[in-house]
Amino acid sequence: MFRFVLLLLLLMPHTSWAADIPTLSLSLGDSNDPNDWFTGLKILAFMTILTLAPSILVMMTSFTRIVVVFAFLRQALGTQQSPPTQILIGLALFMTMFIMMPVWNKIDAEAIQPYLAEDINQSVAFDRALAPIRSFMLKQTREDDLLLFLNAAHIKKPQTADDTPMYVLIPSFVISELRTAFEIGFLIYIPFVVLDLVVASVLMSMGMMMLPPVMISLPLKIILFVLVDGWHLITGALLQSFHM
Repeated sequence: MFRFVLLLLLLMPHTSWAADIPTLSLSLGDSNDPNDWFTGLKILAFMTILTLAPSILVMMTSFTRIVVVFAFLRQALGTQQSPPTQILIGLALFMTMFIMMPVWNKIDAEAIQPYLAEDINQSVAFDRALAPIRSFMLKQTREDDLLLFLNAAHIKKPQTADDTPMYVLIPSFVISELRTAFEIGFLIYIPFVVLDLVVASVLMSMGMMMLPPVMISLPLKIILFVLVDGWHLITGALLQSFHM
């Protein structure tokens, strides 16, 4: 990813910001060659895929599990908007980059670099790029979720995992990630719920029913989370859940 951005920056013309920005147009002219039309359609398809890049990042990587767990953590702490949503999403993105880096390095070595060296064509490069992503998703997908979509699509169980269609694998992977995230979120909630119950019971036994329990439990939950090094534990649990 960083190599791609650097390549774009290097290819930019050395013009001042005050210069007029040239317009970009895409046209096939009056060409009668079918190859020209095919190339133009491929460029248009590539530009369309770029618009779907955020969805691909969310649905085909570890981002879903991480951001859902962080949302559960903030709800369990009861700190409203702290940490801010931008901080949690940013941390989730960088953790996603860390977890997916071996996959992206494999794609770069087996698909992108051979394609740039013109050793393979686009079709082979695309198949090689999908293989590491497919392998990562299959490791995180439950068999029951995979069979659910296979049966709904009226597809027989593939002989090998690599034969699973991507349009079946992606939704199976997403609901498996949501299940795992909810399981982790439940475990996160347990100590904070227990603390809330203890504080509420103590206040009722003292006859302080007019005092909102959250006023007492909130600082206690924050102190407890800091003392046990909560961010370290949550991050470590997420990494272990991906077998890092």
